[in-house]
Amino acid sequence: MPELPEVETVRRGLEQHVVGRTIDSVRVLHPRAVRRHLAGTADFETALAGRSLDSARRRGKYLWLSVGEDGLLAHLGMTGQLLAVEPQAPLSPHVRIQFAFKDEGPDLRFTDQRTFGHMCLVPDGAELPAPIAHIAPDPFEPSFDPVTLTRRLHQRHTGVKRALLDQSLVSGIGNIYADEALWRAGLHWARPTETLNGPEVSRLLTAVREVLGEALAAGGTTFDDMYVNVDGESGYFERSLAVYGREDEPCLRCGTPVRRDPFMNRSAYSCPRCQPRPRRAHW
Repeated sequence: MPELPEVETVRRGLEQHVVGRTIDSVRVLHPRAVRRHLAGTADFETALAGRSLDSARRRGKYLWLSVGEDGLLAHLGMTGQLLAVEPQAPLSPHVRIQFAFKDEGPDLRFTDQRTFGHMCLVPDGAELPAPIAHIAPDPFEPSFDPVTLTRRLHQRHTGVKRALLDQSLVSGIGNIYADEALWRAGLHWARPTETLNGPEVSRLLTAVREVLGEALAAGGTTFDDMYVNVDGESGYFERSLAVYGREDEPCLRCGTPVRRDPFMNRSAYSCPRCQPRPRRAHW
């Protein structure tokens, strides 16, 4: 699933390609893509026709386009893509929503092979759509508060990786970047949060910001063609991954083979030497 760097890359593409333009028409080609728009498919199409897109915003793994006082909210799911495509280009079989514009420039096409993503129009959602108001700020937002996060980590009594993936604590971090940040910080993924001291939390947050920032500069991480930016281009951070997806390969810091453990129906990658397993652990 796209994480903060991938979603922010898409947001920047939307800012470049569609912000300031006026929608001419909307075609919903698969009703599941607007399943969260409770007023239905026809309402989604008519409510957006003739309206201008004013800004592109993001919180965590969600992004939205402000439409006057309303917000056009999007979640990419596992395979969702928002692509700027010339109007005369044939529709791919996985296009779920097509936005055409008054200026007859490139369409915006929401493409989603597995249809796990969705879009909906949220009334009065231009500043922060209500469905995502519970999501915590990400580490780059001005409202992000490290002191509050440190206190909440101590109160949570869970493993540190599980806490990093909890979008109500800190948003935008997924499986890939949690593993990479924990490796940089020298912390095992099952380390109990209540045992982390102030310097360790500070080191972890520094690692999170570094990893997310470097991934963003590389356009995100692409393992297959499911994630691309608005121009259809892949990200290149996969080349910089230190542990994620590198089972049995040498740690880039000490040479010890990277370990993979099962974790929440996924995997956790770590270096047994650089990230020693705690005696007490939260799995």
